[in-house]
Amino acid sequence: MRTLTYSVAVSLDGFVCAPDGSFDFFDPDAESGELGDNGRFHVEEYPELLPTHVRAHLGVDVPDRHFDTVLQGRGSYQVALDIGVTSPYSHMREYVFSRTLPADIDQNVTVVAEDPVGAVRALKAEAGPLGVCLVGGPAIAGLLLPEIDELMIKRYPVVAGSGKAFFEGADFDPASFERVESTVFEQGSDYTLFRRARGVTGAG
Repeated sequence: MRTLTYSVAVSLDGFVCAPDGSFDFFDPDAESGELGDNGRFHVEEYPELLPTHVRAHLGVDVPDRHFDTVLQGRGSYQVALDIGVTSPYSHMREYVFSRTLPADIDQNVTVVAEDPVGAVRALKAEAGPLGVCLVGGPAIAGLLLPEIDELMIKRYPVVAGSGKAFFEGADFDPASFERVESTVFEQGSDYTLFRRARGVTGAG
C-alpha cells in the first residue's frame, strides 16, 4: 500500500490561499529574486515537487525521491494552464480531478471526472517504492481527507486574514496525526511532516 501525502502551504491563521485562489503572498524569495534556504530545501529534499519548467530553470535533473505520482484539483491545475503549461509535473505521472477538462488535454495527464476517491485508492494499492502526492487544492483535499496518510505543512510567517482553509467541505471527523520531522528556515517559515497516527489509517 502506497502513501498519499498532502503538500500544502499555509498562513499563520490557517489559510492555504486567498479567497480568489491566489497564493503568491507565500513566496519568501519574491523580493530578492534569489533561492532562499527553503527553496534550496525543495531542490535537495523534494525536487519532484518543483514544476518541470522550474526544475529546468534551476538546472535540477535528479531522480524523484519521495513520489512518482502527483494529484491536482482543477483550480491548482489552472495556474499552469494560465502560463500555457499543460503538464506542470511532466517528470511524474499526473492526475487532475475535473469534470470540465477534456480527457486528451495532455498525454501525460489523466483527467479524473468521476470517483476521485476510487481513483486514489487504486493508485495507493499499486506496488512501488514511491508514494503519491496531492499538491492542491483545498476542495479536492477535503474530499480525499480520509485517504490522506501524511501532511507536509509549509507554514509561512504571514497572516492572510481570510481565504480558503486546508480542507474545504470535509465532514467533522477528527483524526490524529503525529509529527515526523520539522525544518525551520531563516525567513521564518517552517516545513513539518505529519503522519496519520498509528492505527488510524485512510479508508480503503
